[in-house]
Amino acid sequence: MKASQNVPLLEVKDLVVNFYTRGGIVQGARGVSFHVGYGETLGIVGESGSGKSVSVQAVMGLITTPGYIESGDIRFKGMSLLDRAGQKFVRQVRGKKISMIFQDPMTSLNPVFTIGTQITEVLHHHMGMDKHQAKKRAVELLGLVDINAPEKRLKQYPHEMSGGMRQRVMIAIALACEPQLVIADEPTTALDVTIQAQILDLLTDLQKRLNVSVILITHDLGVVAQMCHRVAVMYAGQIIEVGEVDKIFADPIHPYTRGLIRATPSLENVTERMISIDGAPPDLISPPPGCAFSPRCEHAKERCKKSQSMAAAGDDRFVCCNCAVENL
Repeated sequence: MKASQNVPLLEVKDLVVNFYTRGGIVQGARGVSFHVGYGETLGIVGESGSGKSVSVQAVMGLITTPGYIESGDIRFKGMSLLDRAGQKFVRQVRGKKISMIFQDPMTSLNPVFTIGTQITEVLHHHMGMDKHQAKKRAVELLGLVDINAPEKRLKQYPHEMSGGMRQRVMIAIALACEPQLVIADEPTTALDVTIQAQILDLLTDLQKRLNVSVILITHDLGVVAQMCHRVAVMYAGQIIEVGEVDKIFADPIHPYTRGLIRATPSLENVTERMISIDGAPPDLISPPPGCAFSPRCEHAKERCKKSQSMAAAGDDRFVCCNCAVENL
């Protein structure tokens, strides 16, 4: 699905995020660039520690000490979210126009407040609703995410709900202010397989009905194939391949992308042994000077250890790999 406007809804350019540690400075995001169009779902995939969550937390302004944004820019509808002179605009955007669904609803929801209090607080703060209006809207939101007896649920505490219901509450809070962009950071990690499928179906349905843009952070390529229009593959704090889901699944170019797809279980070939990617991700305190994947890549050449190249590989598709660029 293409954006209807010339300017993307969200654009991240050359984002660099670092973290101070006792061992040195960890480079969590190393020149990350991507965009999200209007009504589009972008999937960001990669191993744990690849920089997926760090990149979207920077969008939400959640990078705090010992972390910091060293350079780059984040633009929402063409306006910078890192420009200190435009902080009024930033406060209007984060939490209202851009919202986030976190991994574990049990730790994201406050255990000492009722569900109703936590939803209406968002409506009071961002929408200026009074008590009656906020309660009515909260009931509507719980109904929107398919929670039965919504008025009763408003009086309950998080521990009185199942994991699936708590995640639905988190989705309701994220949708409370009718955002244009929802960031879902591995929203099904803490749930069992059956509930995962229900939550993903719900997100897909809501995205289509409300026409919101979605950034889906996940390590599950099956989820990406089901929900996303485009996918960005991350490795060692960098995006190493990005493009339309169908094209990348049909013809992965980067060796790491090919490795991820080979390592995905298939119901069609249940007797075949899965092929793992040998080795481990690099230390991001001192990442390799060239291609970060070169120590694990069977096709790596000597120059790959010194430099890497990002090149266009078709319409709105890019790959960061010297060997792949030669064959384009």
